[in-house]
Amino acid sequence: MQVSPDIIPDTIAAGQRRKITVLGAGAWGTAVAMALAARHDVLLWGRNGSAMAAMAASGENSYLPGFALPPQMLISADFDAAVAHAGGEQALLIAACPVAGLRPLLQQLKHKNIANLVWLCKGFEDGSGMLPHQIVQQELGGQVAGGALSGPSFAQEVARGLPCALTIASNNAELRSKVVSALHGGTIRVYASVDLVGVEVGGAVKNILAIATGVADGLGLGLNARAALITRGLAEITRLGTALGGQTETFMGLTGIGDLLLTCTGDLSRNRRVGLALAQGKQLATIVAELGHVAEGVPCARAVRALARTMQVDMPITNAVAGVLFDGDLPQDMVQRLLARDPRDEAQ
Repeated sequence: MQVSPDIIPDTIAAGQRRKITVLGAGAWGTAVAMALAARHDVLLWGRNGSAMAAMAASGENSYLPGFALPPQMLISADFDAAVAHAGGEQALLIAACPVAGLRPLLQQLKHKNIANLVWLCKGFEDGSGMLPHQIVQQELGGQVAGGALSGPSFAQEVARGLPCALTIASNNAELRSKVVSALHGGTIRVYASVDLVGVEVGGAVKNILAIATGVADGLGLGLNARAALITRGLAEITRLGTALGGQTETFMGLTGIGDLLLTCTGDLSRNRRVGLALAQGKQLATIVAELGHVAEGVPCARAVRALARTMQVDMPITNAVAGVLFDGDLPQDMVQRLLARDPRDEAQ
């Protein structure tokens, strides 16, 4: 029997203490590690040895300034030791890298003794157009039980201990149960879903729409325009997601409308900040350099535009954003192009 998206079984008991390794010491990976360290034996790994040593010495990550790291949390740049920490059947290995870094990370994990892998990245791989679960399948095959952890969540708020709700999507029922029992509790609520495609598509495409919303807000187009962009953006997400095999109801949940609303309206959103800067006339290279973090919506826009063309899925907002990012279109032209489209039924 298939479990509906965004349902948490009431029968899942409070989780036992587990060994958890987070591979990737950026803001989101660090925030997740911090949130779990009170209940589990958590190791945070980063590839930059000097940066990890500085983090251990200062008790703070420069990607999350002002937040003290839990003293019991292990910090390491030793990859083999980090993976071995999460090598047991009940342990969890969490990949907290950008989509562009997922394949190289998985190639490092080949032939390692790991049982359960969860990834946090949101996007389509630039070039291949693959979703994260497809990359995992291509690189690791059936070596591990895997799933995507996604949902509306800013790293700073999770690090501060504020409430958030996430979804673990996997075709493996045992993995879903392990992740829910390990992560659900305190200020974090975790739901389970079998719709891996839908959850990943929602998490990826909302970043593109956040850029569009940032452009509109930066141009001073008002709250009416923002609401229209978010609503029609959800239609784009749903069209692409269902064409790829996702379930329509998933896009009404946390990883659909929930993540879309947060990323399009929250001032902590990197992708929204990209759009705001584009509206100011800044060049993309300057924006990315000033941001200091990865904005997944930028490479995702290129990948999704290409995929939508191949699949003949109508995605006008995505196309408009990609035009500004990669084709030299002006933000004002993007808006005019969207406004000039022929009228149609809202259901289309």
